[in-house]
Amino acid sequence: MTANIFYTVMSDPAAPFIVEAAAAALAEEQRRRYEFREWVSDDIKAEFINGEIVLHSPVKRQHLEASANLYRLLSIYVDKHDLGAHGHEKAMVSLTRNDYEPDICYWSRDKAQSFHGDTILHPAPDFVVEILSRRTTRTDRVVKYADYARHGVGEYWIIDTKKRIIEQYVLPATGDGTYVLQGKFESGDEVNSVSIPGFTIPVSAVFDRAENIAALGRIV
Repeated sequence: MTANIFYTVMSDPAAPFIVEAAAAALAEEQRRRYEFREWVSDDIKAEFINGEIVLHSPVKRQHLEASANLYRLLSIYVDKHDLGAHGHEKAMVSLTRNDYEPDICYWSRDKAQSFHGDTILHPAPDFVVEILSRRTTRTDRVVKYADYARHGVGEYWIIDTKKRIIEQYVLPATGDGTYVLQGKFESGDEVNSVSIPGFTIPVSAVFDRAENIAALGRIV
Protein backbone atom coordinates (compact mmCIF):
# COMPACT_ATOMS: atom_id res chain seq x y z
CA MET A 1 0.00 0.00 0.00
CA THR A 2 2.82 2.41 0.86
CA ALA A 3 4.41 1.86 -2.54
CA ASN A 4 1.09 2.50 -4.29
CA ILE A 5 0.62 5.81 -2.47
CA PHE A 6 4.17 6.83 -3.35
CA TYR A 7 3.73 6.16 -7.04
CA THR A 8 0.33 7.87 -7.06
CA VAL A 9 1.85 11.04 -5.61
CA MET A 10 4.90 10.94 -7.87
CA SER A 11 2.74 10.58 -10.96
CA ASP A 12 0.88 13.79 -10.08
CA PRO A 13 2.35 17.03 -11.54
CA ALA A 14 1.57 18.68 -8.18
CA ALA A 15 3.81 16.22 -6.31
CA PRO A 16 6.16 18.95 -4.92
CA PHE A 17 3.22 20.87 -3.49
CA ILE A 18 1.68 17.70 -2.04
CA VAL A 19 4.96 16.78 -0.35
CA GLU A 20 5.43 20.31 0.98
CA ALA A 21 1.91 20.39 2.41
CA ALA A 22 2.39 16.94 3.97
CA ALA A 23 5.69 17.99 5.55
CA ALA A 24 4.09 21.09 7.08
CA ALA A 25 1.17 19.04 8.41
CA LEU A 26 3.49 16.45 9.94
CA ALA A 27 5.62 19.17 11.56
CA GLU A 28 2.50 20.63 13.18
CA GLU A 29 1.45 17.13 14.22
CA GLN A 30 4.79 16.58 15.95
CA ARG A 31 4.38 19.85 17.83
CA ARG A 32 1.02 18.64 19.15
CA ARG A 33 2.59 15.30 19.97
CA TYR A 34 5.16 16.94 22.24
CA GLU A 35 2.35 18.87 23.93
CA PHE A 36 0.50 15.59 24.44
CA ARG A 37 3.52 14.06 26.14
CA GLU A 38 3.74 17.00 28.52
CA TRP A 39 0.01 16.81 29.25
CA VAL A 40 -0.61 13.08 29.70
CA SER A 41 -0.25 11.80 33.28
CA ASP A 42 -0.25 8.59 35.29
CA ASP A 43 -3.99 8.77 35.92
CA ILE A 44 -5.01 9.34 32.28
CA LYS A 45 -5.21 6.49 29.77
CA ALA A 46 -4.54 8.22 26.45
CA GLU A 47 -2.71 7.70 23.16
CA PHE A 48 -1.57 9.94 20.32
CA ILE A 49 -2.72 8.38 17.05
CA ASN A 50 -2.33 9.96 13.61
CA GLY A 51 -2.34 13.49 15.02
CA GLU A 52 -5.21 13.04 17.47
CA ILE A 53 -5.35 12.51 21.22
CA VAL A 54 -7.43 9.42 21.95
CA LEU A 55 -8.81 9.23 25.48
CA HIS A 56 -9.87 5.79 26.69
CA SER A 57 -13.08 5.22 28.61
CA PRO A 58 -13.28 2.81 31.56
CA VAL A 59 -13.41 -0.79 30.33
CA LYS A 60 -15.74 -3.64 31.21
CA ARG A 61 -14.92 -6.08 33.97
CA GLN A 62 -14.24 -8.91 31.51
CA HIS A 63 -11.56 -6.74 29.89
CA LEU A 64 -9.91 -5.99 33.25
CA GLU A 65 -9.90 -9.63 34.28
CA ALA A 66 -8.51 -10.95 30.99
CA SER A 67 -5.77 -8.31 31.04
CA ALA A 68 -4.85 -9.04 34.65
CA ASN A 69 -4.90 -12.81 34.14
CA LEU A 70 -2.65 -12.77 31.09
CA TYR A 71 -0.29 -10.17 32.52
CA ARG A 72 0.09 -12.18 35.73
CA LEU A 73 1.20 -15.25 33.78
CA LEU A 74 3.43 -13.35 31.38
CA SER A 75 5.16 -11.12 33.93
CA ILE A 76 5.94 -13.93 36.35
CA TYR A 77 7.21 -16.16 33.55
CA VAL A 78 9.42 -13.44 32.06
CA ASP A 79 10.82 -12.46 35.48
CA LYS A 80 11.42 -16.05 36.53
CA HIS A 81 13.47 -16.76 33.40
CA ASP A 82 15.04 -13.29 33.18
CA LEU A 83 13.83 -12.82 29.61
CA GLY A 84 13.50 -9.04 29.50
CA ALA A 85 10.95 -6.40 30.44
CA HIS A 86 7.17 -6.17 30.35
CA GLY A 87 4.51 -3.47 30.57
CA HIS A 88 0.83 -3.28 31.45
CA GLU A 89 -1.69 -0.56 30.57
CA LYS A 90 0.49 2.54 31.14
CA ALA A 91 3.77 1.69 29.39
CA MET A 92 3.99 4.20 26.54
CA VAL A 93 5.35 2.86 23.26
CA SER A 94 6.70 5.58 20.97
CA LEU A 95 6.76 4.71 17.27
CA THR A 96 7.62 6.92 14.30
CA ARG A 97 4.34 8.81 14.28
CA ASN A 98 2.24 7.53 17.13
CA ASP A 99 2.39 6.99 20.90
CA TYR A 100 0.50 3.95 22.20
CA GLU A 101 -0.25 2.45 25.60
CA PRO A 102 -0.84 -1.24 24.79
CA ASP A 103 -2.77 -3.46 27.17
CA ILE A 104 0.27 -5.72 27.55
CA CYS A 105 3.73 -5.67 25.99
CA TYR A 106 7.11 -7.39 26.27
CA TRP A 107 10.66 -6.43 25.27
CA SER A 108 13.50 -8.92 24.90
CA ARG A 109 16.47 -8.74 27.24
CA ASP A 110 18.59 -7.02 24.57
CA LYS A 111 16.09 -4.18 24.17
CA ALA A 112 15.41 -3.91 27.90
CA GLN A 113 19.09 -3.31 28.67
CA SER A 114 18.66 0.31 27.59
CA PHE A 115 15.79 0.93 30.04
CA HIS A 116 16.32 2.77 33.32
CA GLY A 117 14.19 3.97 36.19
CA ASP A 118 13.17 7.20 34.46
CA THR A 119 12.30 5.64 31.08
CA ILE A 120 8.88 6.87 29.91
CA LEU A 121 8.98 6.41 26.13
CA HIS A 122 9.67 2.84 25.08
CA PRO A 123 10.72 1.44 21.69
CA ALA A 124 8.68 -1.03 19.67
CA PRO A 125 8.13 -4.18 21.77
CA ASP A 126 8.72 -7.72 20.60
CA PHE A 127 5.24 -8.79 21.72
CA VAL A 128 2.02 -6.80 22.10
CA VAL A 129 -1.48 -7.68 23.31
CA GLU A 130 -4.56 -5.56 22.68
CA ILE A 131 -7.95 -6.48 24.15
CA LEU A 132 -10.86 -5.44 21.99
CA SER A 133 -13.58 -3.06 23.13
CA ARG A 134 -16.37 -1.45 21.15
CA ARG A 135 -14.46 1.82 20.74
CA THR A 136 -11.01 0.38 20.03
CA THR A 137 -11.79 -2.45 17.61
CA ARG A 138 -11.01 -0.52 14.42
CA THR A 139 -7.84 1.00 15.89
CA ASP A 140 -6.60 -2.37 17.16
CA ARG A 141 -7.41 -4.22 13.94
CA VAL A 142 -6.39 -1.59 11.39
CA VAL A 143 -4.17 1.24 12.65
CA LYS A 144 -2.17 -0.56 15.33
CA TYR A 145 -2.12 -3.78 13.33
CA ALA A 146 -0.32 -2.03 10.45
CA ASP A 147 1.85 0.18 12.68
CA TYR A 148 3.08 -2.63 14.90
CA ALA A 149 3.97 -4.73 11.86
CA ARG A 150 5.74 -1.83 10.17
CA HIS A 151 7.89 -1.31 13.27
CA GLY A 152 8.88 -4.93 13.63
CA VAL A 153 6.70 -6.06 16.54
CA GLY A 154 7.23 -9.76 16.00
CA GLU A 155 4.04 -11.01 17.62
CA TYR A 156 0.62 -9.44 18.11
CA TRP A 157 -2.24 -10.97 20.07
CA ILE A 158 -5.78 -9.61 19.69
CA ILE A 159 -8.12 -10.83 22.41
CA ASP A 160 -11.89 -10.94 22.05
CA THR A 161 -13.34 -11.31 25.56
CA LYS A 162 -16.90 -11.84 24.31
CA LYS A 163 -15.99 -14.79 22.11
CA ARG A 164 -13.14 -15.82 24.42
CA ILE A 165 -10.73 -16.06 21.50
CA ILE A 166 -7.05 -15.18 21.15
CA GLU A 167 -5.91 -14.29 17.64
CA GLN A 168 -2.16 -14.73 17.23
CA TYR A 169 -0.43 -12.78 14.47
CA VAL A 170 3.25 -13.32 13.69
CA LEU A 171 5.65 -11.29 11.60
CA PRO A 172 7.71 -13.63 9.38
CA ALA A 173 11.47 -13.18 9.56
CA THR A 174 11.51 -12.84 5.80
CA GLY A 175 8.55 -11.10 4.26
CA ASP A 176 6.96 -7.79 3.35
CA GLY A 177 6.32 -6.59 6.89
CA THR A 178 2.80 -7.99 7.01
CA TYR A 179 1.43 -10.18 9.79
CA VAL A 180 0.47 -13.78 9.21
CA LEU A 181 -2.37 -15.25 11.26
CA GLN A 182 -0.85 -18.10 13.27
CA GLY A 183 -4.22 -19.18 14.60
CA LYS A 184 -7.45 -18.32 16.39
CA PHE A 185 -7.35 -20.10 19.72
CA GLU A 186 -10.32 -20.77 21.99
CA SER A 187 -11.11 -22.58 25.22
CA GLY A 188 -9.49 -26.02 25.21
CA ASP A 189 -6.55 -24.81 23.09
CA GLU A 190 -3.07 -23.79 24.11
CA VAL A 191 -1.30 -20.83 22.54
CA ASN A 192 2.47 -20.83 22.20
CA SER A 193 4.29 -17.51 21.94
CA VAL A 194 6.96 -17.27 19.25
CA SER A 195 8.55 -14.15 20.78
CA ILE A 196 8.72 -15.20 24.44
CA PRO A 197 10.74 -18.43 24.53
CA GLY A 198 8.83 -21.30 26.11
CA PHE A 199 5.76 -19.25 27.05
CA THR A 200 2.78 -21.53 26.44
CA ILE A 201 -0.57 -21.06 28.15
CA PRO A 202 -4.06 -22.54 27.98
CA VAL A 203 -6.52 -20.05 26.51
CA SER A 204 -8.92 -20.70 29.39
CA ALA A 205 -6.32 -19.28 31.80
CA VAL A 206 -6.92 -15.83 30.31
CA PHE A 207 -10.67 -15.90 30.91
CA ASP A 208 -11.15 -18.07 34.00
CA ARG A 209 -9.61 -17.30 37.40
CA ALA A 210 -9.39 -20.91 38.57
CA GLU A 211 -7.70 -21.93 35.31
CA ASN A 212 -5.39 -18.96 35.67
CA ILE A 213 -4.31 -20.02 39.16
CA ALA A 214 -3.73 -23.57 37.93
CA ALA A 215 -1.59 -22.32 35.04
CA LEU A 216 0.28 -20.04 37.40
CA GLY A 217 1.14 -23.02 39.56
CA ARG A 218 2.76 -24.71 36.57
CA ILE A 219 4.81 -21.60 35.79
CA VAL A 220 6.15 -21.04 39.30
